[in-house]
Amino acid sequence: MMADASSNPDGEVSLTLEEVAGQSLARGAVAGALLHVERAWTGAGSWSTAQDHIRRVAAGPVDAADHAGLYYGAPAVAFLLHAAADRHPHFRSASQTMDEHVLHLTRRRLATAKIRIDREDPATFAEYDLFYGLTGIGALLLRHHPGSDELAGILRYVVTLVTRPRSENGVELPGWWVAHDPDEILPTPGGHANFGMAHGAAGLLAFLALATTDGCLVDGQREAIAVLTTWFDRWRQDGAAGPWWPQWITREELSAGHPAHTHGGRTSWCYGTVGIARAQQLAALASGDSRRQQDAEDVLAASLTDAQLDRISEPGLCHGIAGVFQTAYRAARDARGPALAARLPALAGRLTRHTRGDDDGDQAHAAGLLNGRAGLDLALETARRSTPPRTGWDACLLIT
Repeated sequence: MMADASSNPDGEVSLTLEEVAGQSLARGAVAGALLHVERAWTGAGSWSTAQDHIRRVAAGPVDAADHAGLYYGAPAVAFLLHAAADRHPHFRSASQTMDEHVLHLTRRRLATAKIRIDREDPATFAEYDLFYGLTGIGALLLRHHPGSDELAGILRYVVTLVTRPRSENGVELPGWWVAHDPDEILPTPGGHANFGMAHGAAGLLAFLALATTDGCLVDGQREAIAVLTTWFDRWRQDGAAGPWWPQWITREELSAGHPAHTHGGRTSWCYGTVGIARAQQLAALASGDSRRQQDAEDVLAASLTDAQLDRISEPGLCHGIAGVFQTAYRAARDARGPALAARLPALAGRLTRHTRGDDDGDQAHAAGLLNGRAGLDLALETARRSTPPRTGWDACLLIT
C-alpha cells in the first residue's frame, strides 16, 4: 500500500536517514525505481520488479516540507508514480494523492517567494532552480497538471524573476542573481548569476519555452523568453573550438562586461554549452525563430566534436557523457538538419564504453540519477532503442 505524505499542513515528517535517501531522485532510490519502470515499459524488465522498487520508495512517510522539490520528497515520488500509473491503474490513486501534496507545497512555496520578492532580497537556488526549486516543480506540473492555477503561479513567478531586475548599491542585477556561492569551494564574492540548466538562466529559459510550446502561457512570458535569449546573446563568447558561455558571472565580471576566463569549460548538460544550446533551441521552437534555432543547433554540433568530447571524463547525466548524449538525442529529434543525428552513433559508442568502465561500489551513489549508475543506464536505454523514453524520464532535465 502506498504511503501518504504527511498530514501536517506544512508537510513535515520525521524521517530516518534511510527514508531520506529513499526519496531522492538525485542520489537515491527514486532513480533506480524509475529505471526499472522504464525497462518494464519497453519489455527489457518486468513489472513485478518495477513495482517492488516503487513500493520500497513510497512505502513509508513521504517528505512534503518546503525543502522538497523535483529531486527530493513528494515531487520526486510523484514523478516516479506518474511514470507507472498509465500501465498500472492501482498507482493512479497514489499518484493523485501525492499530487495533492505537491500542489499544496507549490502554493506555500509561491507565497514564500512572494514575500522574498516584496522585500527585494536576493533569490536562492533553493527557491527557483530545477533540482529543489519552483522551476523543477513547474516541470512536473507542466506534464501532469498543465491547466492548474499552481503551474500558472510558477510561470508568473519565473516571468517576474526574469523581467524584474534588482538594484543593489546602484548596480542592476538580474532577478535570478543569488548572494551565495555556486559551490562551497568556489567563492563568488558579491554573489553571481548562473547560466546553467540545473541552477540558472538556461533552466529558466527551457522551462518557459516548453510551457509556451505546450500552450501554457501567462502575461509577460514571451517577453521573459526574449530577455533570457538576449542575456545569452550578450554573454556569448566565440573561441577556437566554437561558441561558449561562462558557467556563471560574478559582480566583477558583470561590471567588466566579459567573463574572466578566456575559454569555456567542458561540454555538459548541467553547466556547459550542450545544455545552453538545447535551451536556446527550445526557445527558438517556442517563438518560431528559425535563425536562432539553426544557430543553436550549429553551436550544439560544434560542442560534439571528438576534441570536445575527449575532455569528458565522467559517465553520468549531470557532468558526463550520459547527459550529453540524452540532450543531443532530444535536440536531434527537433533539429532542422541531419548534423546532430549524425553524431548520435559516436555518442552512443562513447556512452557504452563509459558504462562498461563504470564500477562504482557505492550502492547509494549507484542508484542516483545525476552522477550514479541509474542515470547512466537510463540514457543507455535510449541509445539501445533509438526511441524516446517511454516514461519521459528526461523531462526532469528540462530537455523535453
